[in-house]
Amino acid sequence: MFQLAYALIHGLIQAIQFLTVPICFVSAWVLVLMLFWSMWAAVREGVANAKQMHQVPCANCRFFTGNYHLKCPVHPKKALSDAAIGCSDYEPASYWATNRE
Repeated sequence: MFQLAYALIHGLIQAIQFLTVPICFVSAWVLVLMLFWSMWAAVREGVANAKQMHQVPCANCRFFTGNYHLKCPVHPKKALSDAAIGCSDYEPASYWATNRE
């Protein structure tokens, strides 16, 4: 019984042995390409996130305190987040430093 199973498996391996090298070659290159593709996608996503976070105006705002307990007294939940982009209460700190009344 085991000799029959061994003979069948050995015959099957001998029949497909010429395909193993090309299959391994192609699968190795597919894995390498998938690795580079995922790294490229991660870099693109990181750059896109960095560009979006650089649009947050809080650090240059008059109301920004720099204190981690209360970053902004006007909008404390929005401060330094994506929600602060286009804030209606944004006033540049340099404007108030030069134009005091």
